[in-house]
Amino acid sequence: MKFCLLGTIATLTLVAWPAFAQPAPPAPSALETLGAMRPTGSTADWPEIPQGGAKADQVKKNLAKIKLPPGFQISLYALVPDARHIAVGPQGVATFVGTRKSKAWVVTDRARGGVGDEVKEFAPTLPKKIPNGGCFSKDGFLYIVEQNRVLEYPAAEFFYESPDVVASVVVPEGELIPKSEESYNHTARVCRIGPDNKLYIQLGQPYNVPAKEKFDLYRKLGIGGIIRMDRDGKNREVYAVGLRNPVGMDFNPKDKSLWTNDNQVDGMGDEIPPGELNRIASAGQDFGFPWYGGGKIRTNEYKNDTPPANVVFPEVEQTAHAADLGLVFYTGNMFPKKYQGAIFTTQHGSWNRTVPVGARLMVTFLKDDGHVAGKSEPFAEGWNDNGYYLGRPVDVAQLADGSLIVSDDLVGALYRISYDGK
Repeated sequence: MKFCLLGTIATLTLVAWPAFAQPAPPAPSALETLGAMRPTGSTADWPEIPQGGAKADQVKKNLAKIKLPPGFQISLYALVPDARHIAVGPQGVATFVGTRKSKAWVVTDRARGGVGDEVKEFAPTLPKKIPNGGCFSKDGFLYIVEQNRVLEYPAAEFFYESPDVVASVVVPEGELIPKSEESYNHTARVCRIGPDNKLYIQLGQPYNVPAKEKFDLYRKLGIGGIIRMDRDGKNREVYAVGLRNPVGMDFNPKDKSLWTNDNQVDGMGDEIPPGELNRIASAGQDFGFPWYGGGKIRTNEYKNDTPPANVVFPEVEQTAHAADLGLVFYTGNMFPKKYQGAIFTTQHGSWNRTVPVGARLMVTFLKDDGHVAGKSEPFAEGWNDNGYYLGRPVDVAQLADGSLIVSDDLVGALYRISYDGK
């Protein structure tokens, strides 16, 4: 009787034992879904940015105040909110524009009339964090460098019309720089694909002048410099050091040297230190920061420290605190011969001078040996209206027809500069 009862109890116990449910696997992220070439299922609204109306009319009136050399004209190319750095597609189909916020834009001249008549968000189903800088490879891969990751968008020129765009990770979130070094300051990354088919990325350091305990870490990782890597993110290395906040770079098509802007130390006075236009002739060069705040002006924080003997000083010293941000070598045929092979750079405009300077497009001419023929000189100016900014140019890029486009993040626009000789 006891045996039967125990057996019954045992049976009842086995039957009553609860079965634990297995946890559901986590839902894939938008990036994982897009990387697998699957739709996100998003039904979010995806409107175009209106290109007419009162704002467009006022921008056109403001552009009438811009001074250019004879034979050149400037016009409104497109209204693009918060427009920052520009990546022109190699097929000439579309132009991609980054921001310091959470969106990137794609601009299309569908009528082929020298006007971006369609502007909409690029890859809206994929969350982004400061997608400032984009660059294209010759075979049509778009790279966008965010604050702390790098993504690759294959064939972006041909898939951008869908809200879902295939994307893959080059540098995962949190691995471009250590999370501990993330900041709201100097986070606008810019990239280029070099003649060696490697990906080059500018990394500004987050301080005005960093504390000495940051020195070794920043040098090791290329923070305050330029890094390069294979296009799949492998074989990362530090290419150049001694830069404070480099923004804007391009390769000289003649000698393959890399040229970069560098924005220099604040708080030292209206006229010092100068901004920099630097020529990087080979890997491993040191451009002097933090010992030098700009040019040959020593920083207060490092004035008692001995700088390296091999410091490379700038090819051109720019106006102090003008905020040089965009840079492109002109390779087109539209402009007169004197401009072919020249460097065009933008000055965003100062924020901490008693008399504001900048807010203009500059040109720098080179000699046959690849070095500068003289100081940078204004090419397009008038956005600085006696200290009141009518616009703040950020980047400059070349369209397929040889005209230039200039971005403006204050107005939220792209401008087109063309030449007809009249």
